[in-house]
Amino acid sequence: MMNLNRRRWIGALALSLGLLPLAALHAEPVAPDALIKQVSDDVIDAVKADKAIQAGDVKRIVALVDAKVLPHVNFERMTASAVGRYWRQATPDQKQRLQAEFKQLLVRTYSGALTQVKDQTVELKAMRGKPEDPEVIVRTEVRGRGDPIQLDYRLEKVGEGWKIYDVNVLGVWLVENYRNSFAQEISANGIDGLIAKLAERNKAAAAKS
Repeated sequence: MMNLNRRRWIGALALSLGLLPLAALHAEPVAPDALIKQVSDDVIDAVKADKAIQAGDVKRIVALVDAKVLPHVNFERMTASAVGRYWRQATPDQKQRLQAEFKQLLVRTYSGALTQVKDQTVELKAMRGKPEDPEVIVRTEVRGRGDPIQLDYRLEKVGEGWKIYDVNVLGVWLVENYRNSFAQEISANGIDGLIAKLAERNKAAAAKS
């Protein structure tokens, strides 16, 4: 069984695919699997070279992830999928607040795990879809000490580029995992109740950093 630190590191890698300079990514269209490989390698190299992250400077990590990840992840789609059928019932203001709190939850949950990066590498597996498809799944393995770890991405075509909207860690898709708990909270306390719950968790996490 994989220990907690390794799980957190995998999540961090999955949610930190924004460390590659934007100019490099937008210079020309990049195939989705090539993009994942390119950015994954850059994430690992960037963390290894950053002594502040290695020392556990959470605020520095959060700022870095928050600034760099947004262009590469469709948080609106990710949030809508996690909220499920209740998303259609939410007001525009509730949707905005849900997205903001969910984004903060994901960034804070996994940012500290970047300190766990040591000798890992990411290897692509054969992609079943075609690069010209509007949506694809890119499958990878994280290799280091111990057995290889499954880490897959769902991406959608946006203009000439790609955006991640879901991540699979060890066979569990992130959006589906949150959808169950979100549905329970909304059933009990409504959409505002879920927003309040997420805000409470984010506030508690911020107080510890």
